[in-house]
Amino acid sequence: MPFEQSQRGVYLSLIVPAFNEASRIVKTLDHIVSFLQSQSYPSEIIIVDDGSQDRTRDMVWERYGNHHGVRIFQQSRNLGKGEAVKQGMLLGKGEYLFFSDADLSVPIETLSLLLPKLEEDFDVTIGTRRKAGAVIEVHQPFHREFMGGIFTRLSNWILDLRVSDFTCGFKGFRRKAARELFARQRLKNWSFDAEILYLARLKGYQVLEIPVRWRHDERTKVRLWRDIVSSFLGLIQIRLNDLLGRYR
Repeated sequence: MPFEQSQRGVYLSLIVPAFNEASRIVKTLDHIVSFLQSQSYPSEIIIVDDGSQDRTRDMVWERYGNHHGVRIFQQSRNLGKGEAVKQGMLLGKGEYLFFSDADLSVPIETLSLLLPKLEEDFDVTIGTRRKAGAVIEVHQPFHREFMGGIFTRLSNWILDLRVSDFTCGFKGFRRKAARELFARQRLKNWSFDAEILYLARLKGYQVLEIPVRWRHDERTKVRLWRDIVSSFLGLIQIRLNDLLGRYR
């Protein structure tokens, strides 16, 4: 649907989950706002504060509290990235909805690569660091990259998928797909990416992986061993949820 015909007045919604991001949230928002204002379509940014214990929410309000294109939703406590993304996706008014990590490890300009594919034939577009054409400007430590590869293999095996990169934090959705998939999402932790892609296959949505530029930020919120264990258990929970009919 051309953006001029959007009855909601918003063509693209960008969701940014944030937990204790006071050190960089304003810089991130400045970059996002500048980019989106240069585009021809109307857009909105939704910051979902996941129960931050620092001044993340206050800093957003101080800088963008009167900006009509920026909204902030605050969760009462820290519930996990998956829940933050879910709430933002269900709040978004756009015809196309994206989420991006607050560190902008994938440049916001990547929207210009993923959005056209949604406007054409695909329901879901996801950034990948593991296909030809991807550019890793700053690598993760070796052990993180190794464990990330193991998680990808386990996810594909347990969920019977063929995805090269589950956890790249830059994904886009057509509105219909976003509403259906995130309304059915049950996991709140880092496993939610795998759950959403599993649901996309169950519901017959067309998914496209697109190679992206990516830069590791040493201030990542991922706690490797804890999150690996919880994510593995999440994969089992996804299969169990499906067997119990919880995704219908």
